[in-house]
Amino acid sequence: MTINREKIASALNHTGIISLNEMQQAVLDVDISRDMILLSPTGSGKTLAFLLPLLVSLTDEQKKVQALIIAPSRELALQIESVFRSLGSGYKVNCCYGGHPIRTEKKNLEHPPTVLIATPGRLVDHIERGNIHLDTVHTLILDEFDKSLELGFLSEMKEILSHLPALQRRVLTSATSSVDIPPFTGMTNPVRFSFLTETKTVKGLTVYQVKSPEKDKLETLCRLLGELKGESALVFCNLREAVERVSHYLTEEGVDNDFFHGGMEQPERERALSHFRNGSSNVFISTDLASRGLDIPEVQNVIHYHLPHNEEAYIHRNGRTARMHAEGRAFIILHEAEVTPDYLHHEPDQFYLPDTVKRPQQTAWVTLTINRGKRDKISKKDIVGFLFQKGGLEKDDLGIVEVKESCSYAAIKRDKLKELLSRIRDQKIKNMKAKFN
Repeated sequence: MTINREKIASALNHTGIISLNEMQQAVLDVDISRDMILLSPTGSGKTLAFLLPLLVSLTDEQKKVQALIIAPSRELALQIESVFRSLGSGYKVNCCYGGHPIRTEKKNLEHPPTVLIATPGRLVDHIERGNIHLDTVHTLILDEFDKSLELGFLSEMKEILSHLPALQRRVLTSATSSVDIPPFTGMTNPVRFSFLTETKTVKGLTVYQVKSPEKDKLETLCRLLGELKGESALVFCNLREAVERVSHYLTEEGVDNDFFHGGMEQPERERALSHFRNGSSNVFISTDLASRGLDIPEVQNVIHYHLPHNEEAYIHRNGRTARMHAEGRAFIILHEAEVTPDYLHHEPDQFYLPDTVKRPQQTAWVTLTINRGKRDKISKKDIVGFLFQKGGLEKDDLGIVEVKESCSYAAIKRDKLKELLSRIRDQKIKNMKAKFN
């Protein structure tokens, strides 16, 4: 099957993208009826790469689900949905994931979408309840396939594929080459693209080791953050409990931060991501869940509070910085009883912390939370207009605005928040009462 170039041009026009990168163009240049394996680093634009050919295969005649996209995490599923909507295709899309009420999704599925995006566990739940039928799906995309297997979704993946009798095409993506394709996927003679770099070092990345005199590295981490002069930092821990402990300590020390891990409820995860994206916090503490698949900006510094379990995890963590010709730094905090792992290949230079402890810089932004969102028919434009007209903000006082299902977040200059709250506390937004905090 050949590509409908007019359909692609229209989609790109909606997104504002002028040209495709090498990977996206390569995917469009092959027969889109063939199975495909796409290996590409996180942040390289592979979501658009697999959505553009998919767009061409959709038709107006079929009123049931035509394409199914499986993602290992809620955030990745929502990110894919956002990119698909930006294409302006007019096709209905639904996103199903755990962490919020299933009844809302059930209602949406009463009128089947053309494209269904889902996490494995939640989709199996819908299948077992009879909320969705997948007998018309002709294209299956397994995004970050290896991550789904790593998170233990093997049985769910097998179950889902057993409900796809009309499946014609399979697309598998991964940010790592060390992925085995199980027979149950049914892939036949796939075309394979790999845009993964063979080198273990990233151009523009400088790696340092930081010695911690104490086995408990909390004080060393705080001192290191003080030396980063307010630059963004992504701190990786190996356990959820450690993530929360580090965040609690930094909060007590007056460091603006947010934490993130798989055990959190969806609203908490969305709030943390919004704060980091809009600059209200410049320190983000997470498990390896944040190493890929999340829609967060490139960070200037990656900090390995705990040593990664293996080289692959180390590479994915560092992949959050020094992207697209930018420069970045990675810091490995080591107690004297720890040694640098073999996969580093050479001993990193030591980053010396001065005796004088500097307090980490406070962020210029804070987040205003509004308890109204998409379900209230609130748009980003509504919020911006409200904050300018009723709140008296100037253009430079307002940063990133995000509208979620039940609430919205707006980045406000720190020195403007108190006055803003006094102005809008009793105001209505779109003729609705709202809480602002």
